[in-house]
Amino acid sequence: MELYQVDKLMGEARRLAREYRLAMGKPLPGISAELAVHDACRLLDLEAVQAGTGGYDAVGRGRLEGKRIQIKGRAIFDEGKSGQRLGQLKTEQAWDSVLLVLMDESYEPYEIYEAERDDLLEVVDKTSSNRSKRGAVSVARFKAIARLVWTRENGVEDDGVWDNQASR
Repeated sequence: MELYQVDKLMGEARRLAREYRLAMGKPLPGISAELAVHDACRLLDLEAVQAGTGGYDAVGRGRLEGKRIQIKGRAIFDEGKSGQRLGQLKTEQAWDSVLLVLMDESYEPYEIYEAERDDLLEVVDKTSSNRSKRGAVSVARFKAIARLVWTRENGVEDDGVWDNQASR
């Protein structure tokens, strides 16, 4: 399938997901994850891998060459609502980093953060709750240990010195 056709289908998926949420009062299950993988690959020059590859969703190209990356997506409908979580991290499988694609109420990406495996595993190990033992991390905690790698306003963020507090 041509790239243009895939982009067109993803645009339609965003529209349907938005309409579904407005009509049903809840998000369409699974759509954030699919859109996040598509957006991260498109925006950060990644290559998606076949489903079930084991532990990661994409492999880096260019400056991320060979990096195995899990991709998580979260649509933020209410900035004031706390306690939002990422999907479960596959802590027992092989991967190098995790990307978090944050989307607005129209399922359009506005920020992408990247956290390295060691940093994430340290956070998961330090927390004693059952949820953390299963690899769940809050969006706020993820952002605190991650680096901002892409924004809607600036595109790919510079690889130089970064400040994960700057967007607050």
